[in-house]
Amino acid sequence: MDKGNPADSKMARLTPSERRLQKELMSLIKEPPPGVVVDSDQGENLSLWTIKMRGAEGTLYEGENFTLQFKFSPKYPFDSPEVTFIGPNIPVHPHVYSNGHICLSILTDDWSPALSVQTVCLSIVSMLSSCKEKKRPPDNSFYVKTCNKNPKKTKWWYHDDTV
Repeated sequence: MDKGNPADSKMARLTPSERRLQKELMSLIKEPPPGVVVDSDQGENLSLWTIKMRGAEGTLYEGENFTLQFKFSPKYPFDSPEVTFIGPNIPVHPHVYSNGHICLSILTDDWSPALSVQTVCLSIVSMLSSCKEKKRPPDNSFYVKTCNKNPKKTKWWYHDDTV
């Protein structure tokens, strides 16, 4: 009796959310946006990804290396991922808090299941690349002291599209 391809049977056991994540992961590994690399230690955990990001050439962040963490709920892609910068090098940017939280509308209010990890990465690269001055958000100290650990629970006020 033919058992078929073991990879096919494994995919069949995945939930729709896990299938979508598996597909996105493979796509991101094969064709990552410029300066974006999936951490080689990714392993089997589809609900937690680590992505390395390099500052684009010709920008304030050129040559800098950052790490993004993506956490996915079982409701993904209908529920946006929780995305934060982690590690010792959090970009100094008007929309990035010193605790790694990112004020970006597609991570909350403007999320759509049509978006993907790749589009989120491209949006973050674009946000960093368009920055004219490295500085923290004006309310950084207060926010970091009082915020929820999960940035998706923050009621963001999107007031500056120029950065």
